[in-house]
Amino acid sequence: MVLAQLGGSISRALQQMSNATIIDEKVLNECLNEITRALLQADVQFKLVRDMSTNIKKIVNLEDLAAGHNKRRIIQQAVYNELCKILDPGKPAFTLKKGKPSVVMFVGLQGSGKTTTCTKYAYHHQKRGWKPALVCADTFRAGAFDQLKQNATKAKIPFYGSSYTESDPMKIAVDGVETFKKENCDLIIVDTSGRHKQEAALFEEMRQVSEATKPDLVIFVMDSSIGQAAFDQAQAFRQSVAVGAVIITKMDGHAKGGGALSAVAATKSPIIFIGTGEHMDEFEVFDVKPFVSRLLGMGDLSGLVNKIQDVVPMDQQPELLQKLSEGHFTLRIMYEQFQNMLKMGPLGQVFSMLPGFSAEMMPQGREKESQAKFKRYMTMMDSMTDEELDSTNPKILTESRIMRIARGSGRLVHEVMEMLEEYKRLAKIFSKMKGLKIPKKGDMSSLSRNMNAQNMSKVLPPQMLKQIGGMGGLQNLMKQMGSAKDMMGMFGGGGGGGE
Repeated sequence: MVLAQLGGSISRALQQMSNATIIDEKVLNECLNEITRALLQADVQFKLVRDMSTNIKKIVNLEDLAAGHNKRRIIQQAVYNELCKILDPGKPAFTLKKGKPSVVMFVGLQGSGKTTTCTKYAYHHQKRGWKPALVCADTFRAGAFDQLKQNATKAKIPFYGSSYTESDPMKIAVDGVETFKKENCDLIIVDTSGRHKQEAALFEEMRQVSEATKPDLVIFVMDSSIGQAAFDQAQAFRQSVAVGAVIITKMDGHAKGGGALSAVAATKSPIIFIGTGEHMDEFEVFDVKPFVSRLLGMGDLSGLVNKIQDVVPMDQQPELLQKLSEGHFTLRIMYEQFQNMLKMGPLGQVFSMLPGFSAEMMPQGREKESQAKFKRYMTMMDSMTDEELDSTNPKILTESRIMRIARGSGRLVHEVMEMLEEYKRLAKIFSKMKGLKIPKKGDMSSLSRNMNAQNMSKVLPPQMLKQIGGMGGLQNLMKQMGSAKDMMGMFGGGGGGGE
């Protein structure tokens, strides 16, 4: 993914600066030149990049900084703040409210991935307890209804439309909205026609459908490959209909992704999601601070908490923490956590949420390899008895049992041994949580207070701790991320925001 390359380049520039013995003007300039080059390659506008570099130099006046100051941290913070400034449109998007039906209308040019994005948006909200429905009011493109029907069926989302009998998009939109309101759907998504270019007929049809359905939110879907031209497109659509938010698609394969993001932000349009691939789960909430934090390799723990809370049922979280605090890390727990990891979406995305890592460190091929490994291990564990899965003593897995597991799962003996080594490695990490006081009734906020940097340093793998910058870096990160509340989310607890 191109954004992973951008993040990797910026992280490397900051890392090289950290490796320097003395931070002087030369080191700072080299670091900024690398970051500037990376941003320009991602098609971010030259003026924005130049201004950012100038502002950082003003903030980081090396002569004025006393010897005791951590110059590296001040430079990293300045880079973080300036990148946030470039990508922040400065105003929040409309927030959907539960308890009353919300109508959301999607607009955009043909080929931007609008119909697929409608389904991803519906699926994202369905996983969070909403009852979405899809209405196809696109009568211009042949096959639009069939595509929406196929996507909706796959995601088990109700849909409405007419492929041949009705040609009036306004009537379809109104009938669909009314039908789903009666069925108590609380999120009704209307997909409208697109055209190959901005033309009067497109804008007129959008305006009519908007007037007829009175949407609570109009979302403009845009292909990231147009780069800086996104500015003119976003402006044109905003002038025709009341666009309240933007979703940028195809961020997985275009060097112009950075240009599209920064151009849309310059129109003061709030970007709410970015599409990072064809699959249903390749769809990320776009929130400037966590996004920049991940680009810089600083992680996004609150995002990770939300992902974990999406896949680990709330009622299981306290029980899992209780078992871990007692030192019970069994093969069954490992099986369940592998299951959860596979539900969390692309591993590269999850990986980039961990401090000190970037999505670039999990290349596409390796990602598929890791997922295949999880599935392979789970197949082997399916051939185990309850006693084997629930024991904390690996010695019960004798040679004859290992051979039986290999035969039952159709795998080789050495593969079963490899899986058991992985279990021992993870058990060793989680054994460091033993003795952590777990509050009654799963009171996670109280648990957060018990978890300080000292505890966290024992739980984190040494490589990750080193990447963060040791104990000092960990303490700083915990302050920055809102204490241990978010950190604990990595193990199934913690806070985690709502919509």
